[in-house]
Amino acid sequence: MDIPPEQSLITYPSDFPIKVMGTAVEGFEEAVVAVALQFDPGFHAGRVERRPSKGGNYLGLTLTVTATSRAQLDALYSALSSHPMVKVVL
Repeated sequence: MDIPPEQSLITYPSDFPIKVMGTAVEGFEEAVVAVALQFDPGFHAGRVERRPSKGGNYLGLTLTVTATSRAQLDALYSALSSHPMVKVVL
């Protein structure tokens, strides 16, 4: 369902944080960044915040992407959620 721009809580374009969690394995962060680049070509790894779990088994990443539309964000969430290395997307 499309939300008319005047009813959206987001003004496009804008910086938009997305939290992604997965197992702390080699290649996880790179895989998530690769997905983000598909939807935000200007995204770079310097816009990733890392938070390892207390036990070090999981890694939480906050990606700040440039949101240009609701459709872009929906597609990005879908791609991240379906990635085999990703456990949760918020």
